[in-house]
Amino acid sequence: MIRALSYTDGESATFADPTAAVEAPGTTWVWVDVGDADGGEGVADTGGTPRPTGDLATVTERFGIHPLHAEDVLGDGRPKSEVLDEYTFLLVKAARFRIGETTFLEEIRTRPVGVFVGDDWLVTVTTDGGGAVEPVWNRLASAERRALARGPDFAGYLVIDRVVDGYFRLLDELEDDIETVEELVIDAPDPDTLGEINDLRRELLSVRRVVWPTRDALSPLTRGDADHVAEASEKYYRDVYDHVVQLVELTETYRDLTAGARDIYLNTLSQSTNEVMRRLTVVATVVLPLTFVAGVFGMNFASMPELAWPYAYHATMLGMAGIAVVLVAYFRREGWL
Repeated sequence: MIRALSYTDGESATFADPTAAVEAPGTTWVWVDVGDADGGEGVADTGGTPRPTGDLATVTERFGIHPLHAEDVLGDGRPKSEVLDEYTFLLVKAARFRIGETTFLEEIRTRPVGVFVGDDWLVTVTTDGGGAVEPVWNRLASAERRALARGPDFAGYLVIDRVVDGYFRLLDELEDDIETVEELVIDAPDPDTLGEINDLRRELLSVRRVVWPTRDALSPLTRGDADHVAEASEKYYRDVYDHVVQLVELTETYRDLTAGARDIYLNTLSQSTNEVMRRLTVVATVVLPLTFVAGVFGMNFASMPELAWPYAYHATMLGMAGIAVVLVAYFRREGWL
C-alpha cells in the first residue's frame, strides 16, 4: 500500500503514483506500508534480510534513499538514526500489546517505523498497517493539512511523537499489572504469583530494549546535527526526547518495583517456612522428654520399684502431662508460640 500527500500554497493533493508525488511542488509526504515484513507486498525474501521491491523500491529510488536503510526497516532493526547530506533517517519501534500466552494473556509486540526526512519531502515506511502512522496521516490529510506547511521535519515529529505516546499507554497498562501483583504478594501470595512477577519483568525488559535505543536515536535530532531538521522544529524533537527520557526512568522504576515485589514474595515464603519449622521444633521439643519418660518405663527391668506400684501408670501420665504443660507455658512466655 502506498499513499502520497503534498501541500503547497494552502492547497493539498493526494497521489496514488509515487512518481507524481516526487514531482509535486511544496512539501510531499509518501507513506509506504509493506504489510508483514516476512514476505509482505513490496518485500523480497532472499533468505536473509528482506529487500525492497515494487512501490517501496520505486520510492527509495526516486527519493534517493539508500537500500540499506530500507533494509533496516524491513529487517526490524534496532532503533537508530543516521544523518546524511541527502536526508535524515530515523528508525523507531511502535509497541503495543498483543494476545499471547503470558500470565496477563498479552505480550508486547514491536514493529519498525522508518522516517526519512529530506529537504521538502518525508517518507515513512511501516510493516504492520501503520498503526502509529495512520492517525497522523488522517489528521494531516484533513483538518490539519496546514501542518505540512511547517516542513517535512515537523510532520516527521508528529509521527515520532505518536509512536512515543504509545510507549506511555504501554507502561500505563503495565503499571496496573504491577499494582495487581503487589496486592497479591501482600494479601495472598501463591506459587503463581512468582510466575506473574517474572512475566512482568520480561515485558519491562522488552520496553527497555525499545526506549533506551530510541533515546539515543533522537539525540542527534535535538542538538542541530541534522541539517534537515529546522531550528524551529528542534524544540519539538527535544520535547519528544524528554518524553523518552521520562519513559526510561519509568521503566527502570517499574523494574525496581517488580524486583521489590519478587523480594517481598521470597521473604514471605521464607518467613512462612520458618514459621512452620518453628512450630515443628516446638512440637518436637515437647515430645522429646515425654519420649524419654516412656522409653525409661518401657525398659524390661524386673527390679524397677515403680513397676510394682499400683499407681505407677497414673503417676507417669500425670508427670508427662505436667512436663508438657510446663514446656508449653515456657515457650509462650518466650514468644516462641
